[in-house]
Amino acid sequence: MFAHLLLATLGPGDLWYAVPLIVAVSLVYAATRHEQTNLILRHALHTAVWITGLMAGVFVVLWLVTWMV
Repeated sequence: MFAHLLLATLGPGDLWYAVPLIVAVSLVYAATRHEQTNLILRHALHTAVWITGLMAGVFVVLWLVTWMV
């Protein structure tokens, strides 16, 4: 129920605000670890996938918890 209310209040357009945040955080985090551009981009991509997966996992867990209630 909570997931439905959350998606109803946010709308699909509001989820696009996460994309620039994920890109910015990934690039800054990768740039603090490496100095070469190709290593920064590779690490940023890996970090972006990791963050997106973590956010999706948290969403699924919250959706399952609210679905079972």
